[in-house]
Amino acid sequence: VQLQASGGGLVQAGGSLTLSCAVSGRTVRLSKMAWFRRGPGKEREFVAGTGRTGGTDYADSVEGRFTISRDLAKNTVDLQMTSLKPEDTAVYYCGLDLTAYGGIQTHTRAYDYWGQGTLVTVSS
Repeated sequence: VQLQASGGGLVQAGGSLTLSCAVSGRTVRLSKMAWFRRGPGKEREFVAGTGRTGGTDYADSVEGRFTISRDLAKNTVDLQMTSLKPEDTAVYYCGLDLTAYGGIQTHTRAYDYWGQGTLVTVSS
């Protein structure tokens, strides 16, 4: 299984950006996946996740601004980010949780595979 994150870049505050996590070796259809981020001087934190049956969960800091979704045709999990703030600046990582039970996990240790990260910089 391999994950490839893409779509990062430089954007002004208030702008939008969509990240994509391409998965090979496993279908995203029934996979539990999430996006995490690590800002400057911070630990990796949960941003958004999607469960095996399509449920979603978001960090309070991005609720209402970010949307996680699956593209079954492309076998990707995407993160649409709107109303971006300078504090959203971080390296964003996608993760895959192989467990078939339980809900969306917000701890990094629950995830078995990670993409390489894509940098999002939001200027004020």
